[in-house]
Amino acid sequence: MKAGDIVLVALPQSDGKIKKRPALLIKQMPGFGDWLICGISSQLHQYIPGFDEKLDTTHPDYTNSKLLSPSIIRLGFLTVTPSAKIPGVLGNISQSTLKKMTGNLINHLKK
Repeated sequence: MKAGDIVLVALPQSDGKIKKRPALLIKQMPGFGDWLICGISSQLHQYIPGFDEKLDTTHPDYTNSKLLSPSIIRLGFLTVTPSAKIPGVLGNISQSTLKKMTGNLINHLKK
C-alpha cells in the first residue's frame, strides 16, 4: 500500500455507526505505521470547491480509482486507521492529484 491508493475500510460515520466505504490513503503516520485516510462519498452535493476533489467520469483519475460511481474525496472526513485494518487496495489516484489534495489540506491548516 502507498499514499494515493484507494481502499475499502470501516469508517466512523457522523451518526456514530461504522460503515465500510472507500477511502484515500494520504500518509502513513510515524510510530506504528497507521494511515491518515480520507473518506470518499458518492454524495456529490457535499463537494467543497477548492478543498475536496471530485472524481467524475471526466477526471483523468476516475478509471484508475476503480470507484463504482462519481464521487468526492472529502478532505473534511479524516481519520487514522491501522494498516492491519486495511484489507487491500481497490484503485488509486495520480501522485499529482494527491499532491494537490495534500496542498489543499496544508493550506487550510495554516489559516
